[in-house]
Amino acid sequence: MRRALARARDGKALDVTEATVLLHARGADLERLLEYAGRVRDAGLAAVGRPGVVTYSRKVFIPLTRLCRDRCGYCTFATAPGKLPAAFLGPDEVLDIARQGAALGCKEALFTLGDRPEDRWHQAREWLDAHGYDDTLSYVRAMAIRVLEETGLLPHLNPGVMTWRDLQRLKPVAPSMGMMLETTSRRLFEEKGAAHYGSPDKDPAVRLRVLEDAGRSNVPFTTGILIGIGETVADRAESIFAIRRVAREYGGVQEVIVQNFRAKPDTAMRGMPDADLQELAATIAVTRLVLGAKARVQAPPNLIGDEYALMIRAGIDDWGGVSPLTPDHVNPERPWPQIDELAARTAAAGFALKERLTIYPEYVLAGEPWLDPRLRAHVGALADPRTGLALDVNPSGLPWQEPDGGFGGLASSGRTDLHVEVDSTGRTADRRDDFDNVYGDWEALRDRVPAVPAVPAASLNGSGGTGSDMRAALRRAETDPAALTDDEALTLLSADGADLEELCRVADGLRREAVGDDVTYVVNRNINFTNVCYTGCRFCAFAQRRTDADAFTLSLEQVADRAAEAWAAGATEVCMQGGIHPDLPGTAYFDIARAVKERCPDLHVHAFSPMEVVNGASRTNLSIRDWLQAAREAGVDSLPGTAAEILDDDVRWVLTKGKLPTREWIDVITTAHGLGIPTTATMMYGHVDTPAHWVAHIRLIRRIQEETGGFSEFVLLPFVHHSAPIYLAGIARPGPTARENRAVHALARIMLHGAIANIQCSWVKLRDDLCRAVLSGGVNDLGGTLMEETISRMAGSENGSYKTISQIAAMVEPTARPLRQRTTDYGTPAPDRIAAAKASDGVCGSIRKTLPLVTG
Repeated sequence: MRRALARARDGKALDVTEATVLLHARGADLERLLEYAGRVRDAGLAAVGRPGVVTYSRKVFIPLTRLCRDRCGYCTFATAPGKLPAAFLGPDEVLDIARQGAALGCKEALFTLGDRPEDRWHQAREWLDAHGYDDTLSYVRAMAIRVLEETGLLPHLNPGVMTWRDLQRLKPVAPSMGMMLETTSRRLFEEKGAAHYGSPDKDPAVRLRVLEDAGRSNVPFTTGILIGIGETVADRAESIFAIRRVAREYGGVQEVIVQNFRAKPDTAMRGMPDADLQELAATIAVTRLVLGAKARVQAPPNLIGDEYALMIRAGIDDWGGVSPLTPDHVNPERPWPQIDELAARTAAAGFALKERLTIYPEYVLAGEPWLDPRLRAHVGALADPRTGLALDVNPSGLPWQEPDGGFGGLASSGRTDLHVEVDSTGRTADRRDDFDNVYGDWEALRDRVPAVPAVPAASLNGSGGTGSDMRAALRRAETDPAALTDDEALTLLSADGADLEELCRVADGLRREAVGDDVTYVVNRNINFTNVCYTGCRFCAFAQRRTDADAFTLSLEQVADRAAEAWAAGATEVCMQGGIHPDLPGTAYFDIARAVKERCPDLHVHAFSPMEVVNGASRTNLSIRDWLQAAREAGVDSLPGTAAEILDDDVRWVLTKGKLPTREWIDVITTAHGLGIPTTATMMYGHVDTPAHWVAHIRLIRRIQEETGGFSEFVLLPFVHHSAPIYLAGIARPGPTARENRAVHALARIMLHGAIANIQCSWVKLRDDLCRAVLSGGVNDLGGTLMEETISRMAGSENGSYKTISQIAAMVEPTARPLRQRTTDYGTPAPDRIAAAKASDGVCGSIRKTLPLVTG
């Protein structure tokens, strides 16, 4: 105890063991602990310009439904349908509560409800069906919008466990959300009779994933721990550290509640003793010391008796939501204190009580990406622009809507000539202005990086990667590629020298068997309609803040003009992708496709990555299937299978802060295939991944293809490191080696033989000599002329933003293989397309460099 207290006194980082010791502090030890925790809290408040301030939120409590699929042993909130007049509060009931709250100056509408009650109670399912809602969260979303529009209160959503996609759906309608972690104790979840037994949503791993997904989605998120439900003191410490890890890595934990268990009648845990308030104070103090000065720590004031001063001394700086209207429906036996009394109690402890909004001041002042543009006006009407705290006003309703209902209202802005200038003047700076915070905490991220084997990949098979292993793997690849094992694939990825040449020979033989000798390419144009994006992909040098010097957004007319220019140059395809612009409505993608089709009806629209599909579906509140059907009706012919990177979440959450998880990528792709919309498949490799990840990724792609048949090609994308944030931060390696490039292209051909016929390399990311090398090792396609390639060029690729047909022919000529222009689906273009492409050399004149005539 003395050692742990000394470390706390000196401001040194505590480990879990020391925190566990400090949680036992009582008497004089507790007094010292409180002193040190209070000092940390005071430093944090001074740093944000709120010295001596404790905050609270004036709220109404909206119990949207008290039905729940879980069976927690301490809960009186959840009940059975027979004890309720209806499964859900109706819209009029919700709005009546919100209007009364607005009249009393409340600014937060706390939506609390049970987890997915329709999964357990048929009455909930029937109510939702009768009222036209697909699920509980659709009703939550609809009611949040009505509260915003009709009362001006700001929704804070507590719907329990949410998926990554759920968070995308709800972020535009709520400035903040929350879910208590409660505990990381698996025993309480798995042991019969324990507090969380029989409650699927109380799995600690699931709840931690929600916290992580909220951070990845830039949602200001409230969480916390519940003490006294049967967890050990060590469990408590581990829970605090789990929250700290998520808070550090993503920056989205806006407050941490330390709540004490209070036994309630008519519950399974009614005989359990209440958590002791000294124990609560020690837990608050340790939470403060572990989370640090930047954290906002809360104790609910209706659960602490008269010990207001004790909790303030322990290090809290917030009392949470307090309602002058509605009871605490979770703890109905514990009324809220009157706000005047709370202010007096706070003042007696030497602090001033000030009102905040449901979204904490730091996130109000930061704005994007934490605050969705659709909510900017609602929050702005209630927030002091200087402090981010609440103004002394009563809210009133404001319209909630997509920024303009479509893409047409987004005017051309920024560096719209970047597609040309990227090859001449280049990018303005090697990183965006918010490099230090948009991607999360770089130091915390290092702990997630998968270990790269220090020995050749072949040794992973346990046999040492001997020559006999290689010979056996090569023999299997040539005679029965579909039967290649993962260990054999890893052995092949380690091939070098004569073994590498043999690997490439085998792959090239399979290529010849599958598609013949033709080297194919498509005359196409990339159109990136915006590079404004706050997703936080750590490998991406293309994304910019809207205020960055290299940011741009095209108008619909500019998109259509570029498509028409490409058509005139003989293009048969446009490939359109863009950043996840905060102002972009979910219907904007339809507008973009229509604009191209209206101008060029026969031009193939290859557009919108799975990330963009999920973004569009979330913002329109459509299912993935319905959104894709609408996209096809608008003119989308196929999807690029980008945003795949490596289809392993352990790698994805290092590479990207907020991009869609693997399961969501698979869902979009397989849904598209099921609708008859073809896609490509991609893999970006050579960053923080390992050869084992490459093998698993390719194996997954094959499995999907065997189920759907919807992939037209597999595209290998070597990581371009030069300006990639994750490389600049010293975490990623500088891309794959030439040997690895040759080996993985060859392996892709072998592993996908009989499933995907076309293997494509990226000339943008590979030098011409490497393109020729992989063409001799299983590759049959070079992609497109592109006309404007800015994504890889912004990352530092030195291979240009377009290639003319002549340049492609010159690159391929040494291979002595025939070159063939193709369509997106690998057919032969119409004669007029071939003629137009020949006349333009496959690239429109506005983009091609015009060299001065040298005379004399």
